[in-house]
Amino acid sequence: MLLSVLAQSLGEELTELRGECEIKSLSMDNRKKEELEQGLFFCVPGARFDGHDFAAKAVENGAAALVVNRFLDLPVPQVKVQNVRRAMSLMAAAFFGHPEKELKLLGVTGTKGKTTTSYLIKAIMEEAGCKVGLIGTTGNMIGNEYLKSEFTTPEPIDFFRTLRLMRDQGVTVVSMEVSAHAIAMNRLTGVHFEAGCYTNLSQDHLDLFGTMEKYFQCKKSFFRPEWISNAAINVDDDTSADILKDITVPHSTYGISCNADIFARDIEITENGVSFIMKLFNMHEYPVKLQLTGMFNVYNALAAAAVGLIMGVKPETVTEALAKVRSIPGRAQVLDTHTPYKVILDYSHSPDALENILKAVRQFARGRVISLFGCGGDRDHLKRPIMGEISGRLADFSILTSDNPRTEDPMDILDAIEEGIKPTGGEYTVIENRREAIRYALQMGRDGDIIVLAGKGHETYQEIMGVKRPFDEKVVVAELLEEING
Repeated sequence: MLLSVLAQSLGEELTELRGECEIKSLSMDNRKKEELEQGLFFCVPGARFDGHDFAAKAVENGAAALVVNRFLDLPVPQVKVQNVRRAMSLMAAAFFGHPEKELKLLGVTGTKGKTTTSYLIKAIMEEAGCKVGLIGTTGNMIGNEYLKSEFTTPEPIDFFRTLRLMRDQGVTVVSMEVSAHAIAMNRLTGVHFEAGCYTNLSQDHLDLFGTMEKYFQCKKSFFRPEWISNAAINVDDDTSADILKDITVPHSTYGISCNADIFARDIEITENGVSFIMKLFNMHEYPVKLQLTGMFNVYNALAAAAVGLIMGVKPETVTEALAKVRSIPGRAQVLDTHTPYKVILDYSHSPDALENILKAVRQFARGRVISLFGCGGDRDHLKRPIMGEISGRLADFSILTSDNPRTEDPMDILDAIEEGIKPTGGEYTVIENRREAIRYALQMGRDGDIIVLAGKGHETYQEIMGVKRPFDEKVVVAELLEEING
């Protein structure tokens, strides 16, 4: 594709085009020669690095042209734009043939519940006869086939490449997570969603947004006509009233406590799942049985149901689909351990999420609740003592350990968690090595206990000093049990 043709997709984003060439690939990584050969390199400015500083290396590695905020003294064609990230989204859409225009995109945003809700939406739309793609934290899917992904919402080049692959394989609907990072970083510029869902807001990502108000305003900005055609809003969340007072697109509400268009009553929670009556617009009632447990999964099911109904799926089809979902990777996932105690894997890495999973298992635990968790390095420092307090208050025993310390000293992170757990008087121990911490938890497990491994969930690595090392907790638990019983 000619550079000038790609530049036409930019509209007012384009400042000036200098030069012309054929473009055969797109890249934002100056090191990937295979992507740079006759490629267009995006000089993305960031908080720590500026892509303009790596443009020369990109050209050396084969880049045929550059997208820049300022012209560079390099002998290749350049496209000067107002915002490189927005330009990357617009040009990637054009380069891959605008697959987003041929797909119905269903987006889920909020702090918690995005992954589970997107999976449940996928199940509902498949039950309705659609071929569905999934984009999110646990990876991307076409039907039951997994595709690799590094971000909750991919960077534009990967995103539109994935949409093109989905379209080419007959996908008609895409259920996807929409992260606040993606909105703030313009990863979805020019994309329009058939429906958008709002789950909730709680403390997270303050390392990027600074304040909860800025974090919320970013989420709220998704519910505008330029982004979505329809909306489903969790009316029980305290922040939803602010969204609803300004929303101008057709919308429905769901909830449990407040008046809502779609709500649940007669909720029964056991260790094997949840059942409730789903009531629609205060008229029709439908029994729902989930193989997922916890009150938070009632909300996730209602959210998915609301989106399914927006898409015209019959309520009976919605309930049939929800009943068939056995588990979500790393979300309150009960591991097959063949032990007298249960081991639950959960991605809860924020205060609210940790509180939710511990309260959920407390409802059906016959023995002790044992909480094993840490906090990520180079991220929101304020939540560390808060999570310590939550575990000290709700668990019978807490094991503080490493999560992804990244470039931080793991013990500094654990010290901050301890500040919160000590005043609770809750019993706890500190074992920095996560594998040894899990071993300790398994060895102390007794009949009826529930061990919650929180924070890693679906992740198959642990990031220490900037290096991602293999660490799949499902595998680790199996290996340790074999050693212990062995």
